[in-house]
Amino acid sequence: QVLLVESGGGLVQPGGSRGLSCAAAGMIFRGADMGWFRQSPGKGREFVAHISWRGGVTSFADSVKGRLTISRDNAKSTAYLQMNSLKPEDTAVYYCAAGPRDTGSASWGYNYWGQGTQVTVSS
Repeated sequence: QVLLVESGGGLVQPGGSRGLSCAAAGMIFRGADMGWFRQSPGKGREFVAHISWRGGVTSFADSVKGRLTISRDNAKSTAYLQMNSLKPEDTAVYYCAAGPRDTGSASWGYNYWGQGTQVTVSS
């Protein structure tokens, strides 16, 4: 059984930073694209960032470019999302997802999802 567990959410002030982790189990992590998505109240789930199975290719939503970085440690079966210069509009539940190679930014392509972690940006 595949299990993805996000951690690192919480309350952060505008302009602050937060790091999220996604620990995977029950899957061949090194062979999977990993994505981060988010959903805020009243909105649909939106793409945030993705990293390819080898880690050589990344992509970001325009709204977060230059502020977020994504990485992975295949030895630890963990993906990371570092968020800097956070804004109130970044407030959302953040989900990590795992999918086949070359899934990219398409949410429909991801097979497995975590339960999400809340990030609230507020003073």
